[in-house]
Amino acid sequence: MKEFIDQLKFNIDGLIPAVAQQWDSGEILMMAWMSKQTLLKSLEQKKAIYYSRSRQTEWRKGDTSGNIQIIKEIRIDCDNDCILLLVDQKGAACHKNTRSCFTKLLSETGLKNNAETAYPTFKVI
Repeated sequence: MKEFIDQLKFNIDGLIPAVAQQWDSGEILMMAWMSKQTLLKSLEQKKAIYYSRSRQTEWRKGDTSGNIQIIKEIRIDCDNDCILLLVDQKGAACHKNTRSCFTKLLSETGLKNNAETAYPTFKVI
């Protein structure tokens, strides 16, 4: 496995972009970053584990929300510098409670929100 990881082109910060796609529908869910360590852990556990650049630490998708990504397949692009995770998304992929993070439509008139909240948000009172 290490030989495979060594063929990947991580950036100067030791990270590589990873796109998550719903395995059965092809829907693009999100983009995040992975380090060598989080990629190895993801392979071992069959769950998406990313690297949070803002927190400078491992980010286990779904640990707080329960919205995990079960890995079905991992693909690498032709330049070995981007990862595609084919996942089974459980719940919302985006921290804004939408199925996909790609909810904004860019047009000549600007940005337009193009998605409804995927899951109802309940407030505990």
